[in-house]
Amino acid sequence: MTIREMRKSLGDTQHEFARRYGIPFRTVQNWESGERVPPAYVAEMLEEKVTADLVNRRTFELNPSHLKGKKLPEADEYMSAVEWLKDVSEAFGSEVVFALDDALMLEGRYLGRMGEQLIYLYGDDRLAKYRGVVVIGSEVNPSDVLETRGIRHTSFNRTVNDAMANERILDMQGITEGLSEYYFTHGESFEGLSPAPEYQERFERLAEDAVKYYNDKE
Repeated sequence: MTIREMRKSLGDTQHEFARRYGIPFRTVQNWESGERVPPAYVAEMLEEKVTADLVNRRTFELNPSHLKGKKLPEADEYMSAVEWLKDVSEAFGSEVVFALDDALMLEGRYLGRMGEQLIYLYGDDRLAKYRGVVVIGSEVNPSDVLETRGIRHTSFNRTVNDAMANERILDMQGITEGLSEYYFTHGESFEGLSPAPEYQERFERLAEDAVKYYNDKE
């Protein structure tokens, strides 16, 4: 792929692509205009990173079809998120890794919403046939996966990064509450979290919101 093709495949502007991979904006412009050519090893490294991001940090716009399809157990029929997602997982008949708000609920960092409709996960694209299922990627590094009562979900650090990657489809309330809970249980600190470089500035703003949320509850 050319640099432009890589950028377009991610749906990034030149500024976003430059920030994502820590490349000077002017360099990206020069590469795309043909004024300069990236070294072969750089182009190869970027293509590997872009390919990984397309698999594991895929972002997209929701459309009405996500609220159609084969029906799954509904959250409001259960006393806890864990019991609900356990039955959802069993209904799939294949292994999945719950992500985003669902991972937060499984860790007890977020209570969720009344009438919860969407289920976020890593798994086979064919699972999108189920009503309300949003497949954000097909693979996730095993080191980023935890288990709660036999239900697999992303670690909190991975969830935070995924939330920033998929912000277009989230209202971010869940991650704000999750970060606030983390801040409280880690001695009023975010130590231990490792936001990806391209999300560092966004993470700092989210952290500020989480601290404010925490202080407002005091």
